[in-house]
Amino acid sequence: MIVQGGLIQSYMDEALNCARVAYDNGDVPVGAIIVKEGNIIAKAYNRKEKDLDVLGHAEVIAIKEAVKVTGDWRLNDCTMICTLEPCPMCAGTMLQARLGKLVYGAYDLKWGAHSTKLNLLESDQFNHQVDVMYFPDERCSDILKSFFKQLRT
Repeated sequence: MIVQGGLIQSYMDEALNCARVAYDNGDVPVGAIIVKEGNIIAKAYNRKEKDLDVLGHAEVIAIKEAVKVTGDWRLNDCTMICTLEPCPMCAGTMLQARLGKLVYGAYDLKWGAHSTKLNLLESDQFNHQVDVMYFPDERCSDILKSFFKQLRT
């Protein structure tokens, strides 16, 4: 699992690149990558609007891609780096996939399922917990603010 700040920053840069694709497509700019043994095995961005799919969240798409790459639905030895705190659906998907670690760069004040609204990921009520690290990155919140400001004008 990754723990070094510089390495996390590099991975967050990749997640932000994904978020920019979502932004350009008119989707909420969230990006996610999954890392295994230091290698990026999956990249995704929100596609809810583009695909008209309520399941089109970056985290869910990245997990599906990682499962294809690894050939196993269990992602215990994988780390997801995401630009935004996961919603309850994405947090549930992470638990179901037995994700090992999550690093995220901005809080989600409306839907956050780790810190802001509830904490599904580290709850002892489930048979799996995800090791979570908040890694604040202003760029993650800035791109969201820019997107919603543009949407309102």
